[in-house]
Amino acid sequence: MSTNDNNSPSDELPTLLTDIRACRLCAGHLPQPPRPVVHASSAARILIIGQAPGIKAHDSATPWNDASGDKLRSWLAVSRAQFYSPVFAHLPMALCFPGYKNGADAPPPKICAPTWHAKVINLLEPALILHIGRYSQQYYLPEYRTLTDAVKATTAAPNRRYVLPHPSGRNNRWQARNPWFETHALALIKQSVQLALAADAPPHV
Repeated sequence: MSTNDNNSPSDELPTLLTDIRACRLCAGHLPQPPRPVVHASSAARILIIGQAPGIKAHDSATPWNDASGDKLRSWLAVSRAQFYSPVFAHLPMALCFPGYKNGADAPPPKICAPTWHAKVINLLEPALILHIGRYSQQYYLPEYRTLTDAVKATTAAPNRRYVLPHPSGRNNRWQARNPWFETHALALIKQSVQLALAADAPPHV
């Protein structure tokens, strides 16, 4: 990517996103042709760092375009229109559909985040960052021994960075074992999301 020192982040971001969508680093290791799925805008106030696009997100080039996305939107108390507006940025740990393993989506390849994440995040000014699932948590908040520890710690008080479990139906048992997530953590996260949406000038994270 070529940039000019005089360019603003809003000038650089479209070029970077074009570079990302042209990425073919994993072309020989994916079950489908590479189709990086990333949405970002200089107007983004909320950054969601998830796992990897599923097959429906891959086919539609739209992040969280499945039942897990419906559940995530309900957790955040936002509409589909809000979720896909420029106010939200979506940057998964792996940018392409990784295929399946043992009846579930395969783990995200480890090359995407170190290659692209810092470049994108450095051009954003999100008021709130949401880490969805253990892969995002382990990469960005490795100081926590487990995902549960990370969710509890980051939702103990108002924060600019929260960890959430993945909203897949496979995690229903986790929710049943941790009722505090719905009764306490989600209330705090929803409040923080609404504050971020209402903020006129989000601070640096």
